[in-house]
Amino acid sequence: MSKRISIKDIDPEAYKAMMVLENYAKNTPLNQGLKELIKIRASQINGCAYCVDMHTEYAIKLGEGTRKIFALSVWKESHLFSEEERVVLQLTDEITFISADGVRDETYNAVVTHFGERNTAQLIMQIVLINSWNRIAVATKLLYKQAD
Repeated sequence: MSKRISIKDIDPEAYKAMMVLENYAKNTPLNQGLKELIKIRASQINGCAYCVDMHTEYAIKLGEGTRKIFALSVWKESHLFSEEERVVLQLTDEITFISADGVRDETYNAVVTHFGERNTAQLIMQIVLINSWNRIAVATKLLYKQAD
């Protein structure tokens, strides 16, 4: 594998802009475990090993069950996810695969029903953000090194 750039080193202003959005997302009142499920799921779809590894580690530290994390790739068939988690995971799938069919009205309306408009906006931004990080990590072939 040839060496690729580090956007953080080559263009720190671009990285700082991403971190502004990251700090916004971190400070929303959404459940942190749910945020990590979003990040893992989108990262699975996008083939981002860096982010799957990092957010799985974070989810476990938050107390998320390993069975649920292992079942995330087959969440539609799993009994381990709550109705709210299912609605958010469906939204995550549809936004991540946005070019396929967009976001269905049924999905959008279910999210608003469960979370309200403001939290729906925050969920959408969380999904957009992890998709952006996935694209950066995959394009630059980032490798995640687990903290000791």
